[in-house]
Amino acid sequence: MTWRRVLRTEATGWTLLVRLLVGAVVFLPEGLQKFLFPEILGAGRFARIGIPWPDLMGPLVGGVETICGALIILGLFTRLAAIPLIVVMVVALVSTKLPILLGHDVGLFKLPADMKRLGFWSAQHEARADLTMLLGCIYLLIVGGGRWSVDARLSEVADTAPHASRHEARRI
Repeated sequence: MTWRRVLRTEATGWTLLVRLLVGAVVFLPEGLQKFLFPEILGAGRFARIGIPWPDLMGPLVGGVETICGALIILGLFTRLAAIPLIVVMVVALVSTKLPILLGHDVGLFKLPADMKRLGFWSAQHEARADLTMLLGCIYLLIVGGGRWSVDARLSEVADTAPHASRHEARRI
């Protein structure tokens, strides 16, 4: 896969709204909060819900969310930034919502002690933001950053570069 294909986007400018929702409203602030409040949202929370190696995974996930969230806001390497966030969201759904759906611990993943309701409707309610972010990231993976993104500008530069050899175009 060439860089041109990764950067190319035909999506409308409205994709900016999806990027802002995914990057600025959720992932960038959530990633930063894993560092600012590690006991509540980072390693401490990861330990409570059964994520292995919470002292490593908390900062790692926080870093991924922060960096990829910022890239998505800019629309820079949007498709590539969406991939690790999709993985984060799938793990979040399996580790935190599956126990709620089933009503008991699932392997390493623990059912929250303070859950008052269990089952489908409770899991659906708790998963709504995670599912929205998962679908937003899948959308960005498919369409790219949109008209108002750094990706679009880089793609235009690559497409209009005069006399660029095939080898030079791949480096762009």
